[in-house]
Amino acid sequence: MRTTIEQYIIERVREKRLAQGKSQRALSLDIACDMGLVGRVESMKGKDKYNVNHLNALAVVLNCSIKDFFPEEPFQDENSKYLSAL
Repeated sequence: MRTTIEQYIIERVREKRLAQGKSQRALSLDIACDMGLVGRVESMKGKDKYNVNHLNALAVVLNCSIKDFFPEEPFQDENSKYLSAL
């Protein structure tokens, strides 16, 4: 299961991709990844996620700041193993 922050980032990248009229395949290839990466990440069934290197490359290709993919405030997410002790 993806965390709230992971899903948020995926949605922001998807919005930028669609706004620029890029297909999932084209964006995957633009960041020198397997041509199905973006499709797998955007699929709710998949477990694939973007890492920081993906996000940096996506920001370059989509001509935006890497900060555009992140929320203003952190999420308190029960799905995160890193927050389970809180």
